[in-house]
Amino acid sequence: MLSLRALPSLLPRRFTPGGILATVLVASVAAPATALAADDAASSIFKFSGFGTLGVVHADTDTADFTSSVLKASGAGATRRWSMDVDTRLGAQLDVAIAPQWSAVLQVVSEQGYNNSYRPDVEWANVKYQVTPDVSVRVGRVALPVFMAAEHRKVGYVYSMVRQPNEVAGGVPITSSDGIDLSWRWHTGALNHTTRLQYGRTNLSLDDQTRVRANGIVAVSHSIDVGAFSARASAIGADVTVNLAEPLFGALKQFGPAGVALADQYSVDHKRISLIALGMEYDPGDWFVTVEGGRQRSQSLLGTNIGLALSAGYRWRTFTPYIGYSDVRAQASTQSRGLPVAGLPPPLAYGAGLLNAGLNQLLMTLPEQSTVRLGTRWDFHENMAFKLQVDSVTPHRGSRGTLINTQPDFAFGKSILVTSMTLDFVF
Repeated sequence: MLSLRALPSLLPRRFTPGGILATVLVASVAAPATALAADDAASSIFKFSGFGTLGVVHADTDTADFTSSVLKASGAGATRRWSMDVDTRLGAQLDVAIAPQWSAVLQVVSEQGYNNSYRPDVEWANVKYQVTPDVSVRVGRVALPVFMAAEHRKVGYVYSMVRQPNEVAGGVPITSSDGIDLSWRWHTGALNHTTRLQYGRTNLSLDDQTRVRANGIVAVSHSIDVGAFSARASAIGADVTVNLAEPLFGALKQFGPAGVALADQYSVDHKRISLIALGMEYDPGDWFVTVEGGRQRSQSLLGTNIGLALSAGYRWRTFTPYIGYSDVRAQASTQSRGLPVAGLPPPLAYGAGLLNAGLNQLLMTLPEQSTVRLGTRWDFHENMAFKLQVDSVTPHRGSRGTLINTQPDFAFGKSILVTSMTLDFVF
């Protein structure tokens, strides 16, 4: 078991004051939890736990950054060949048993954000009422029930690979919502079912100017498990607004109906976004096979895409070597003809050309990418695992894929070799 006292010495030097604050939070919450342990009654009410990942990633390119989420500020590659920002995070969780049927949970996570800080964010904060042994209601901030790793997406120790494949999980970088969540467990023969229905909203501040708002989030998921087999199907829809590239869309509208049509087509302003996902896993203990895919649809810059991820591994003593392949394809062009410039006066034609170039820069974000990965996990100590993974990441068809911070000399279609090492732990 990892001692909390050892955590500060394990943090990377590049942790900002926000990261230090997360460590202070861990210590401040852990201190009363430790004191209460002496009192059996109190210790049964409060339960403190935590998780973390210390990672370093290398990418053999200087024309773009590889990262684990488009909501991060930087990664490995163009910003710096070796980066600790891709996977490093620290999380603390406090569970409170309020009464026989009432409980609450608070989870705080510190990781690099869009504004390049490690400011801790509240991932979960909800109160749960257990209506019956199989029916529960939660109110507050809860995990979105999308993908098989939804409830432990931030906990790297739980899954075998270094990270969830960007080609599938990257389509939904938002991981929680504020609202109400209903859960029902039921059985048919040997099959165990869990059905969840969620309604809520998300208001995420990425930096001082950029915000992501998702209203009217409706999510439905159904999970089954029988023996070594498990599966989850999920669907989610939301009204999304992202104040991204507003100056560009505003300038397009100044060019009359053609510009207005382009702005309406691509702006993410109260656009309905939907996602359908299906995942299956067979894990008899000595080995495992996982397949997961999803289709995201949006009449906006976010576009429509289909992602698929496959992985398999074998457990031998304390080692778990694994292989994987993932792919995402956009169902729209990564280039637009933009504003018609023929017949415009030279100054207007020049301005229209600049706007068309800016629009096509945005469309490069439509994901077209495939990744082949090979790695191993080593459970060398209780509640601790070391992982080594090598990815060959290839953007396709005029897309930057899931890469960020692309440079002017970025080469489309060129594979990037990414090497990752992480230390995952829970306590």
